Amino acid sequence: MADGVQFSLIGFEEVIRKMNGMPVKIRNSGARKALSVAANIVSRAARKNAERVDDPETGRRIRDNIGKRTRSRHFRQTGDSMVSVGVLTLRGPIPKGNPDTGRRGNTPHWHLVELGTERARAQPFLRPALADNIGPVTDKFASELDKEIEKALSEL
Repeated sequence: MADGVQFSLIGFEEVIRKMNGMPVKIRNSGARKALSVAANIVSRAARKNAERVDDPETGRRIRDNIGKRTRSRHFRQTGDSMVSVGVLTLRGPIPKGNPDTGRRGNTPHWHLVELGTERARAQPFLRPALADNIGPVTDKFASELDKEIEKALSEL
């Protein structure tokens, strides 16, 4: 399986100092909003990458199903904000005959394209979307978080 991308943030001491002076509820909502805005960069890159692996012969496209989710269960369990970018598919068994349901149709095969199989080479589109954009994502997160903090402090 694929290893996750890891990185650390350096130079956020001033932001952390400002955040510690804020109520927890306001601090968390600002962090969630900043994460969501930063995740848009990864989402756009994943859609662009998925265009090259989508089959033009079918109506279904993986890129149409790429989306982001705020992970509220993770927040309730750990207190850490988390936003995931991935391919949204319907749950349950894959329909027999693999029907082509057209645009926005279910794409349960996306992970086979991303990770490959013993007969098909991997064509990653999600992992490079983050790996190639770590700098812009962290910069956007930092600027958005600073905006949210300044906005919250002005309202206090």
